[in-house]
This record gives sequence, C-alpha cells and structure tokens, in this order.
Amino acid sequence: MALFESYERRIAKIEEVLAANGIASLEEAKAICDDKGIDVAAIVRNIQPICFDNACWAYTLGAALAIKRGITNAADASEVIGEGLQAFCIPGSVAEQRKVGLGHGNLGAMLLREDTDCFAFVAGHESFAAAEGAIGIARSANKVRVKPLRVILNGLGKDAALIISRVNGFTYVKTDYDFATGKLNIVSKTPYSDGERAAVNCYGCNDVQEGVAVMHHEGVHVSITGNSTNPTRFQHPVAGTYKKEALEQGKKYFSVASGGGTGRTLHPDNMAAGPASYGMTDTMGRMHSDAQFAGSSSVPAHVEMMGLIGMGNNPMVGATVSVAVAIEEANK
Repeated sequence: MALFESYERRIAKIEEVLAANGIASLEEAKAICDDKGIDVAAIVRNIQPICFDNACWAYTLGAALAIKRGITNAADASEVIGEGLQAFCIPGSVAEQRKVGLGHGNLGAMLLREDTDCFAFVAGHESFAAAEGAIGIARSANKVRVKPLRVILNGLGKDAALIISRVNGFTYVKTDYDFATGKLNIVSKTPYSDGERAAVNCYGCNDVQEGVAVMHHEGVHVSITGNSTNPTRFQHPVAGTYKKEALEQGKKYFSVASGGGTGRTLHPDNMAAGPASYGMTDTMGRMHSDAQFAGSSSVPAHVEMMGLIGMGNNPMVGATVSVAVAIEEANK
C-alpha cells in the first residue's frame, strides 16, 4: 500500500536521496526520528490538521537527514529539512523547477537566525492558514533564539484583522494612517490572549500606503505574500514598494512570494492560457520576490498540484521552524 499521495511519481527520487544518505527506507527515516523522541507527523498536523500524508513523510525525511548528519542547531537543521522537502517534489513540476523545497528550508533558517528581527505574513489575516503558520512560528522559534523573533500579520481591512485576532488570540493593532503627512498612528493595541499567541501583532490596513507604513513601523526583515483575489491588490504592491524603500534606506529585506504557478488565478485573460501562463498573481510575485514558492498559501491540494506536498505554504513555514526546533531541543 502506498504511504502517501502521488507515491509512484515521487518514490524513485526519494529513494535516491535515502540511498545517498545511508538510510534504507522512509520507515527507517521515521525510526531515526522516533529514536530522538520526535513525532514529526504530530508536529506537522498540529500546524495544519488538513495537510496530506505526504507532508508528514516529507518532513520526516528532512528531519531524519538532519539527525543522521549529527546536526544539533535548529537553523542548520531547517536547511537540511528543505532537502527532504525537495526530494518530494515531483520531477518536472513547477515546485521542482523553482526548488521550492530548498526555499522553504532556507526561509525557516532565516527565521531561526538572530539577524532576522521581524517576519511578516503580508495579507496574512485573510487566510486562516497564515494564522496557522504564525502560531507555529510563535510557538517554536523563540525556544532556541536568544532575541525573540517578532511575527506580524499585515493585511487589507481592519474588521478582518480584528476578527482573526480574536479567533486566534493575537494582538490587534488598530492604526490610522495620515495621508497628508505619511505618518502611521497607533490608535490602540488589544491582546486577545495571555500566551504566546498574543506576541503576534495583527494589522488591518485601508490601502497599500498604510500597509507599507506598517512594514516600516515593525522593521520587517523577511515576509511572505500569498495569493487570493482582493488581497493580491494589496500584498504584492506592499511588498514591492517596501522592498524599493528598504533598499533605498540600506535596510535588509528578503521577500518571499507564495502562491501562483497555475496561470489561472485572478485574470480572466489567463483562464484559457493553461499552465504555460504565469497568471497575474504569479507575475506580480516574480516582480518583487527573492524566492518564489508554488501553489496556494493555504490550500494543501493546490500545493500538491504544483508538485510539492499537500500543505499550504504559510503553514509549511511554521512546520519547518517547529520541526527544526524539535531537533535542537532533542539534542539538549
């Protein structure tokens, strides 16, 4: 019986990686993790309960590779976890071509290293999956960092930000942007929990200018954008404009574009063009991103369609960080 979705299309490539690292099978990879007391599948499902089985096995492989190599540092482990994710990319797929698996590993490593102060999910509050990713990072990253990583959600609409804050226990930051002066005023901050989730600041903006001002206010070093219909008109312009201004000011900023890859989203002109078309959302991501992922920020099946694994890109960020932290903690 196949262990996971699209098993036949993936297994030859996976077996090459296993053999190159002296691991006999995926079952042995799981045993390596179990021996360290790390239940990788439980960690992954705790981030996004609706993920596919192949997501659990991909992270299990990545974790086993890190353990096998004797890696004890979470940031370094994250990079190796990316190798496990890359092994699961279906040959010839969009995900393989973009090296999305390695990209996720490298992104997780950035969030675990001390020179990254703030990570933003841009247009995050429109997606519960962004909240899942934020929770995973808030819960894990600061266990191994000396300086706490700040995590924010920055999106379109104040009502939506308030709702997602209340549902998830984040801190809702109400802002008022002065268009005449370009000044961002903080009206109030309301935490909706007492725990780790309250450390996540959630912003709702009226337009792109306010969104860029939030990025400057928080000093964002790394961000990820998703793709959906209305937020697309917010997140890509925010990330692109902030990138231009950050570079002008000599600030460090790494932009990740999530989503896209099917050439069918947002623009009716692209509907008939098929997978050869970038699509408008994909094109906008390419214009500002330092790394581009493939498939939905939230929907596991869409990321699976792109050839990676069945897990939303935003929750995947949380899963990468969480599994990497578990490896470091298992070695303490």
